[in-house]
Amino acid sequence: MPTSPRVLATLLLFLLALGCGDDDGGLDAGALDAGVDASASFDAGGEDAGALDDAGALDDAGALDDAGALDDAGTDAGALDAGPMEDAGGAADGFGAIAGPCFRVAAELDEATPSYFATRLDFMDDAFDDPEERDLLTPGAREILEEGTAGGSSEISEAFAMEVLARCEGATLLQSETEIRYDPMESTRTDMRVSIDGMPVGVSVTRAFRFPPGSPFTTTDAMGLLEDKLGDILVSSANVEPEFDWVKQILVVMAYADMHEESLRTVWDTLDAETRADTIVYVVITDGDDSPVY
Repeated sequence: MPTSPRVLATLLLFLLALGCGDDDGGLDAGALDAGVDASASFDAGGEDAGALDDAGALDDAGALDDAGALDDAGTDAGALDAGPMEDAGGAADGFGAIAGPCFRVAAELDEATPSYFATRLDFMDDAFDDPEERDLLTPGAREILEEGTAGGSSEISEAFAMEVLARCEGATLLQSETEIRYDPMESTRTDMRVSIDGMPVGVSVTRAFRFPPGSPFTTTDAMGLLEDKLGDILVSSANVEPEFDWVKQILVVMAYADMHEESLRTVWDTLDAETRADTIVYVVITDGDDSPVY
């Protein structure tokens, strides 16, 4: 049967419609593929950016670690610096080794209260020989030995009291015992006048020791010694002439052993305020061959 023109026209329009639909579908698929590629590229880029960010974070962390390492190095360097500073705060070298804190007296000179300090002086196996080894001492200690004292046999103990104060507290000798004037002149005397941190200080010296060496030094012994010497300090401070006045006095006690210092410390805590006044008690425990001191 012959096909009518109307039917042919209808078929042609249908085929054209199908062709357009395929093209649109192809375009949509391409657009979809492009979208997938773009998304994939974006995601990849995002992951790469994230990786870079992470790497940056790691770099920053590394930088922080490096900074931390520098800080640690700085801290360690500071710790190393602290060593020499501590050494600088210790005693100067000289005859006998001084062990213990130094430079404590200056801070007490303006105070109206008493103080108690202890340190050590070790002669090891080298007993001091005078006058053969006199030149090994500080100038103030040498002067005390050269000028002597106002009596007794205490030159060596007084010289080493000056030695410790010079090397451990920065003291310099102003006047020895025979150079200080009192009114009345027969007053109880102080053994020396020194300068510490630019201030004049009176120094009295005594020894905590009982013969024979090694004999017990009891709290009764310590009480008698401290009451006697602290009482003398009050008298000499009251009678010293203004030209030779001091801001306060130090009682240096050369102590034969730890037992002696322990008794002194125990008694010191029990003394009344009037007896202690503003005096600084400075105990030097001697070790080694210290027989010349006693």
